[in-house]
Amino acid sequence: MASMKKIRIGDVLIEKGLITQEQLESALTEQKNKGNKLGETLVEMGLVSEDDIIDVLCEKLGVEYVDLRRIKIDESVVKLIKEDYMKKNCLIPIGYDPLAPNILRVAMADPMDIMAIDDIAIITNLQVEPVISSKTQINAQLDKLFGAKNAMEAAEQYKKEREKDKIAINSVDEEANKGKEEIENSPIVQLVNTILEQAVRRRASDIHIEALEFEVRVRYRIDGSLVQVMNYDIDLLTAIVARIKIIGGMDISEKRKPQDGRIAITVDRKDYDVRVSVLPTVHGEKVVMRMTSKEGLTKDKKNLGFSDEEMTKFERILKNPHGIILVTGPTGSGKSTTLYTALSELNTEDVNIITVEDPVEADLDGINQVHVNAKAGLTFASALRSILRQDPDIIMIGEIRDGETADIAVKAAITGHLVVSTLHTNGTASTVTRLIDMGIEDYLIGDSLVGVIAQRLVRRLCTDCKKAKFAEPEEKRLLGVNEMEDLLIYEPCGCDACNGTGYMGRIGVYEIMQVTPGLRIKISSGANANQIKEQAMSEGMRTLKDGAIRLCLDGITSFKEALKIAYEAE
Repeated sequence: MASMKKIRIGDVLIEKGLITQEQLESALTEQKNKGNKLGETLVEMGLVSEDDIIDVLCEKLGVEYVDLRRIKIDESVVKLIKEDYMKKNCLIPIGYDPLAPNILRVAMADPMDIMAIDDIAIITNLQVEPVISSKTQINAQLDKLFGAKNAMEAAEQYKKEREKDKIAINSVDEEANKGKEEIENSPIVQLVNTILEQAVRRRASDIHIEALEFEVRVRYRIDGSLVQVMNYDIDLLTAIVARIKIIGGMDISEKRKPQDGRIAITVDRKDYDVRVSVLPTVHGEKVVMRMTSKEGLTKDKKNLGFSDEEMTKFERILKNPHGIILVTGPTGSGKSTTLYTALSELNTEDVNIITVEDPVEADLDGINQVHVNAKAGLTFASALRSILRQDPDIIMIGEIRDGETADIAVKAAITGHLVVSTLHTNGTASTVTRLIDMGIEDYLIGDSLVGVIAQRLVRRLCTDCKKAKFAEPEEKRLLGVNEMEDLLIYEPCGCDACNGTGYMGRIGVYEIMQVTPGLRIKISSGANANQIKEQAMSEGMRTLKDGAIRLCLDGITSFKEALKIAYEAE
């Protein structure tokens, strides 16, 4: 292999106009303090993206970029190099050169790492051809190949230690007395870390650790569906739960009551907030951990999945200087993401935004966020009363749960504030009847409500493996198209990129009801949900069913996914 030339990444980024000389000097100082590579430091400081670094290296070094999510890695060549070495140097062999079997292709985050290239050549007795891939993708592939094995090894090691030392961890008193030190020194630390890291790399939104009769089952919720990933001996349950309670700031000696906690973790340079819920069950405590990241909650509005028409309505609703904007839907339908996106859109220097949340899901720069604390008497209602004395322009309420909160929100909207919040209802029109059920007068709702967004999430088809098929007559009928004409729709297939599921990520389906003068009259006169919905549709509102059908016809989701929304929205 020709020797790899070295380039000064900082100078090239300046030449490309991606950073300034001052930014480079600041990054070099930070690099000396932390001991990282310059490229990593620049990415961590938010000065450039990982893709910017990759583009520069590909151009200047003439190396190929490989997207590891879209290729089949030869597992036999991965075994040529020790796992620890690959993790330490962030590299992974991916296969042999098809034209020269003595050349080993190695994906590297830093293809200028001459020492690593030489080491691999000596270890394998092969020529090395470096290709470039992102650190995130390399870690994800190593996790995929070794994560489950490492977790099982940690579990086995823990069991051996228990047998060897004859320590029973079942006693509540003994567990409390052992305290933090013993758990910290256990392989259980490694096991819990692996469970959390794998969840992030597999795009899981929730982790379920469940106590069955004879085993501990670990499942991840990926794109809305639970997937079983690991099983352990039931003997490990107490130690796993104890470890999670310690890092989540909970009481490890309390096993009879439900507990809540929070964990902050960093995986692949991204910070995640993990909300933990522990619930006693028949066979032991069940743990559910919800993973959220600031990046995940604050998307650009273009990435929410709005059609052009929906985007126009969304922007029009946000332009209201006062009134109530509600985002509705069941748990896990993406309401928080839409709400945070709306807040980011409204967040300018000339407005005072205050939020009341339970809990605060992501820290937003420039926004005053209040965390509800019922034990201290800080409820949604009491916090709102105080907030109104803080000269707010925009108030965000995490959720309207009761009549008292709804009443204050309506009064705040009528007195010149913009209030955004969520509500658990199925559609836009039923939101009005829910507020009436909470004791709000219909004329006040008509006067204060400016827009309602009902939403659901459907799984996106994997673009690498989705396959086209002609729709059946019954499918065409349900999609509302001419049964006599041919219609191409897409269905899931499954490949390495999507872990065999056929789906990759999710997209929002929306029903946006902008409260027009005509709707205001209907609401104020006490119309029921059906009458409100008919009026909104006559004024051009697209329903959830319409949105789901559009995504299916556009090849973004499958007929089966669209049907779930269509049936629910009937």
